[in-house]
Amino acid sequence: MLLALLAAFAVHAHEIYLYQGADRAQRLVSQAKKEGTLTLYSTMTLEDATPLLAAFEKKYGIKVRMWRAVNQKLVQRAVAEARAGQHAVDAFEGSGPGLEILHQEGLLEKFHSPAFADIPREAFPRHGYYAPDNLLFTVMGYNTKLVKPEEVPATYEDLLLPKWRGKLGIEASNVAWFAAVAKAMGEEKGLAYFQKLAASGPQIRSGHTLMTELVAAGEIPIALTLYNQAVDKLKEKGAPIDWKPLAPAFGRADGIAMAKHASHPHAALLFADFVLSPEGQRIIKERARVPVNRTVDSSFDQRVFKIIDLAALLGEWETWEKRWQALFLRERR
Repeated sequence: MLLALLAAFAVHAHEIYLYQGADRAQRLVSQAKKEGTLTLYSTMTLEDATPLLAAFEKKYGIKVRMWRAVNQKLVQRAVAEARAGQHAVDAFEGSGPGLEILHQEGLLEKFHSPAFADIPREAFPRHGYYAPDNLLFTVMGYNTKLVKPEEVPATYEDLLLPKWRGKLGIEASNVAWFAAVAKAMGEEKGLAYFQKLAASGPQIRSGHTLMTELVAAGEIPIALTLYNQAVDKLKEKGAPIDWKPLAPAFGRADGIAMAKHASHPHAALLFADFVLSPEGQRIIKERARVPVNRTVDSSFDQRVFKIIDLAALLGEWETWEKRWQALFLRERR
């Protein structure tokens, strides 16, 4: 009986998420206000999430209850709850790798938003079970007091120069970046390069924010795997830090997704519409993130970067994770 009810509810949510009738907007707002609330699981920092949620709540009078965690813990909680038959979450917002796992676990449902027309097709996963809401680029960051303009590395090969030995930093979780760069170089050549890089003694730290702060403080002159938006935030505050992309350069799309068994499907979908709309995207831009909606101007030159195909990479994840650990994490275990 319970399985039948869940199946019927899933069909109902599926129809809500994909409805494109002329009365979509009116019907969605009306039903979302009746639901009155939604529960969001997200990896966004509170600093970035607060203005976005406040603007949505002010516009529609719908309360967002957000539970925030790092990617791994968010996925673990969502999967554990689903297997226990608990369906507390209505929408997910977070990193592409996490959303890919939730999709593979069957916890997401396809949805449509009018804003999709203004988002580049290549930013979407091929399966269509979540939508990109901002782009995050992995860049080389450096302390401008410790690294002179003429010394800033211009290529990956420059990082192997003896003067940078022991002065480079790498964030401990960047498996996707490692795999993408190595494959772009040519897998054999790429792996040979990373063996040389690992032999140069880079400093390994956990947490992109921490790594960015260490570069700004001068404790690490150069870090290979910072996020552009984190560097920009500290730079705007006057910190001696800047960034540069090294080719091949990669980014990933973070995104938003609908829970298959959402208790508040209309509110969840309305929230997704808002996040992907020009209004929501402008707030994302103000948080130093790169918006995906083409109607919102961005000074960030996306032509330099390629988007990592996370769906394809997930099938090879175990192989690349083992390689990453063998190269960079041996002394940490």
